[in-house]
Amino acid sequence: MNNDNKIKLFLVDDDAVFLKSLEIEFLDNADFEIETFSTGEKCIENIYKQPDIIILDYHLDGIIAGAMNGIQTIDKIKEINANMPIIMLSSQDKIDVAINCMHHLAHDYVVKSETAFLRLQKIITNIFSLKKVEKELSWYMERM
Repeated sequence: MNNDNKIKLFLVDDDAVFLKSLEIEFLDNADFEIETFSTGEKCIENIYKQPDIIILDYHLDGIIAGAMNGIQTIDKIKEINANMPIIMLSSQDKIDVAINCMHHLAHDYVVKSETAFLRLQKIITNIFSLKKVEKELSWYMERM
């Protein structure tokens, strides 16, 4: 996490309305530093900014022909940083899509719905709880 204790969050979606509404939800309900991107390419260009979490749309090639889709984007991000927590989003409520995302090392999969934001909040909380436990365990193991 950043030094100023804000979680740096990248939101990546080619649906401008959904992207803006998700950004507003996060800004209204928690202390996040948020950057939004409409393509996977733009996200990857900015990965040097070291976000804490990336929320990535499954379909990103709907507006720009030939743009990277979510699976191609997650694969590229994982090449750069294998430990980056990435939560995949999709309007598809199909188990094979969710399984595909998990095979490509997504931390979790969320279906775009009226409860998506609440689910994302819970997942982010769990990610940071786990990181805290891992840090404490590491500290303890170093002292043994």
